[in-house]
Order: sequence, then C-alpha cells, then structure tokens
Amino acid sequence: MEKVIEYYKQFDEWGRLDRQPIEFQVNLHYIKKYLPSSGAILDNGAGPGKYSMELARSSYEITLTDLTPKSVEDAKRKAKEFNLTEKFDGFHVADARNLKVLSNQQFDAALMLGPLYHIQEERDRIQAVKELYRVTKNEGLVFVAFMPRVRHIFTSLQFPENWRPNNSMDAINRFDQTGCFNHLDEGRFTGAYYFNIEDIQPFMESIGFKTIELIGSNVGASLSEREWNYWWQKGEQEKLLELLIEKARDPYLLGSSSHLLYIGKKKG
Repeated sequence: MEKVIEYYKQFDEWGRLDRQPIEFQVNLHYIKKYLPSSGAILDNGAGPGKYSMELARSSYEITLTDLTPKSVEDAKRKAKEFNLTEKFDGFHVADARNLKVLSNQQFDAALMLGPLYHIQEERDRIQAVKELYRVTKNEGLVFVAFMPRVRHIFTSLQFPENWRPNNSMDAINRFDQTGCFNHLDEGRFTGAYYFNIEDIQPFMESIGFKTIELIGSNVGASLSEREWNYWWQKGEQEKLLELLIEKARDPYLLGSSSHLLYIGKKKG
C-alpha cells in the first residue's frame, strides 16, 4: 500500500470533491437519508475528512481513520479550522484491513468511501469488509464506495492514451476479466480494483450485511466540462443536482456512474 500512501501525500482529495461536487452531494444526500439522528460514526479511509466535517456539524460523534498520515493530519487541521475538533472521538492512521485501534461493535454507522477500490487482492478486500463488520453495531448502517468496471472500460475507450495501458483492446479485454488496473504513467491514479456491478451485493451480503440500496454517486459522469458549465451558467445547478439525486437510484444507470455507493445494514 506504499504507492497509495505516496499518491495521497501529493493528491488533493478535498479539492477533487470540490471540483466534482455532484459525487459528494449525491453521496451526502443518501448518507443523511439513512443515518440515525445521532450516534457514533466511523469514517474509514476518510482522506482529509470532507464527509466527516459535514457530519460533525450535525449531532454525531465522529472517528476518522486513514492509511495516509498526511491525510489524517490534514483532517485534524480541517477540524480545527471549522471549530469541530470536539466532535471527533479520534483521528487514527490505520489500514482498513486492520482496524485494531477500534473496538468491536463501536459504531452506529460506518463509512468506507475509498479503501475498497485501492485493494486489488480479493482476500484483502474481504478482510477490509470483515473489519468494517466487526466495528459496526448490530443493525448498524454501512456506506461503502465502489468503482464500476464497465464505466472504466468505456472511459478507456474514450480516452485510451489517458488510461494507459488501456490503450489497446487486448489490455481492455484483460481488464474486463480481472478488474485490476495499474496506470503506466508515473504519479497517476494508484493501482485499483473495479467491481462488476452484479457482484457488489452478493459480496457484501456474504460478509453479513443486508442490502438497502445501491446508488450511482455520479450518473452524469459522462458529461463533459463544457456540458456541465452550460447548466451552471444558466443557474440551473440545483435542479440538475435534484435530477441526478433522483436518477442515482435507477439500476439501469449504475454503469454510467464513476462511483457507486452501497448502503447496507449489519445483520444482528
């Protein structure tokens, strides 16, 4: 996981969610829709804590973990900047596969909005979700991010030189079979794993979760910057967001989204 740590030491994840606000706003809408009115929440693999800060403004007690020390330090600074430090129970450098700093059934709800697509080995993905299961209370909610394989196939077809080695059909066909992607260009997105959409629900349920919903965090991901700007300049961004929140639940559009959000409950 050293490459992941190195990547996020340099990458501005907070800024990414500012530059791509639809993903953040859609996820936050559905997280808030299902969360209890109060309780202890884990933000596991939180990066600099953009979701944590938003939830800390409500009546939740937040625990933040991330693999990258710099991200954890950034989150501490953000909490101080927003006068939210007292709403945090802890900031921990921790691997999603080993949350030994956390207790069994500690949280009423848990977010894991990044780690799974950085873990290429199946046994490690299973271990990460088992750890999420362990630290979540019975009947507690989980919100887990995935990246859909089919979306990356078509992104590679559209922009092959931007997603090397997926600039040949042989490479794209291999990716289609394995779901593993390792960028050839130094400093670009880390090695990643993309799920087949139909495998997400069985995967989570095999570890003990009951599925509530699977939504597309950004079903408008195929729109170009020019196309987004058209609606922004017309002042219709709020209506566009409302539409994308509604269409996020359409199962026929999941493959068009750059990220997916699994919402489930730990079986008691």
